[in-house]
Amino acid sequence: MTMLARSVETPRRARAAQLPAPAPWPTAMWVTGLVMAAVLLLTSAAQAQNGRPGSFADLAERLLPAVVNISTTQTVGERQFDLPELPQFPPGSPFDEFFEDFFDRRGEPGPQRRATALGSGFIIDPNGYVVTNYHVIQGADAITVILQDDTNLDAEIVGVDEKTDVAVLRVRPDTPLPSVPWGASDSMRVGDWVLAIGNPFGLGGTVTAGIISAFGREITNQPYDDFIQTDASINRGNSGGPMFNLDGEVIGINTAIFSPTGGSVGIGFAIPSDLARQVVDQLIEFGRTRRGWLGVRIQTVTDEIAESLGLAEPSGALVASVTPGGPAEDAGIEPGDVILRFNGEEVPEMRRLPRIVAETDVGARVPVEVWRRGNLEDVTVTLGELEAAEDQGLLAAAPQNVPGGETDLGELGLSLVGIDPAVREEYGLADDTEGVLITGVEAASPAADKGLQPGLVIIEVGQEPVSTPQDVAARIDEARDAGRRSVLLLVRGEGDLRFVALNIG
Repeated sequence: MTMLARSVETPRRARAAQLPAPAPWPTAMWVTGLVMAAVLLLTSAAQAQNGRPGSFADLAERLLPAVVNISTTQTVGERQFDLPELPQFPPGSPFDEFFEDFFDRRGEPGPQRRATALGSGFIIDPNGYVVTNYHVIQGADAITVILQDDTNLDAEIVGVDEKTDVAVLRVRPDTPLPSVPWGASDSMRVGDWVLAIGNPFGLGGTVTAGIISAFGREITNQPYDDFIQTDASINRGNSGGPMFNLDGEVIGINTAIFSPTGGSVGIGFAIPSDLARQVVDQLIEFGRTRRGWLGVRIQTVTDEIAESLGLAEPSGALVASVTPGGPAEDAGIEPGDVILRFNGEEVPEMRRLPRIVAETDVGARVPVEVWRRGNLEDVTVTLGELEAAEDQGLLAAAPQNVPGGETDLGELGLSLVGIDPAVREEYGLADDTEGVLITGVEAASPAADKGLQPGLVIIEVGQEPVSTPQDVAARIDEARDAGRRSVLLLVRGEGDLRFVALNIG
């Protein structure tokens, strides 16, 4: 700008005597233009610093070599069809022999064939550890990892975890491989930029960008569901690929999409890195997962359950039953307790507890805060191992009660009978069934509204054991006298325990 000013200085002076002095406003506009340009530059810089880059090219170039395609093959048989009965023809008919031979051959097993599937993955260690989804390699006879330069490497399975849909593979490269680091998914926020790289429809390394749309999505009804939702394009073949933040760190494993058409509609889901990383570390170290185990069955604390228990708000995890001999029973946790804090971490809702427990080390002694009969209590639990408990087939059992007589609670729509040997035989109940049996439920009654049905057994009312219909009525009257609008029932049906908040007024 200085040189330009000098080049126009002489003509201006030559015309100075002939022309009137220029008005000051052009100079003012020129200065204003400079100020506006500076503001725009500063704004652009601020936008870049706030996570709105002009291009993802540099980031994609750095990350692509660590993202791999995964090809699997599996031996499957030809589809067999249900055959109709052989038509009836006269004995000795030429059609009789022909159709017998045709149907005999159609009933034989078909030839086997090799099915091929494609997915994605990413390298987390230069020595050849690769992370992908379990469903990408499930049932595979052979797995091949294909690098960005089209190098094919045979892969072996290090370990898999079906509960979180995570798998770890190992390849044996001649030289160290490019790898990517883990990031902290819990540090991300809704609206943050993310990059997804994968192998959609077998096209090879493909980069898409979007934002985080939501956290904590539950899509597979598994105990550890806690998916990140994104609008970055994710399609078939992207499964197992990484989701990156703008620092190039893996903050999720792309796993599923919601799509009525089979293609991307802007709703994709990824396993959070904070969950996946611990699973991956355990699979590499032990070849399997080692999750903490508390030994309880839990359910959601609804508004009505919270009111019936005297909780200020519906939060925590309600203990429906406790496994005999398990960590929770040894620590003194009881059915009806509401777990509000575990190992110093708040439990805002029921489905948060399984993840907190699973992420806690096996054998750790941890403090647990519970709400019990209107008071806060602290207990200390020594965690067991979930996988070991599953291998042993440990299940939660119901409390034991005493049988009794029968009555009706017409205002609630319930008909009840005490359980004795004759009732057990009449209704086909197990010999160890105790409590109060529901024999009838009126339509459009409070009991029907809560899904109570004949055949369910009421074990507790208001967190107190019941053995007769009179016990049930007495506990309900006590709740009404205390000003409660609902009472908590613990019921059993088909081997399953659950709490029901029954409206009583």
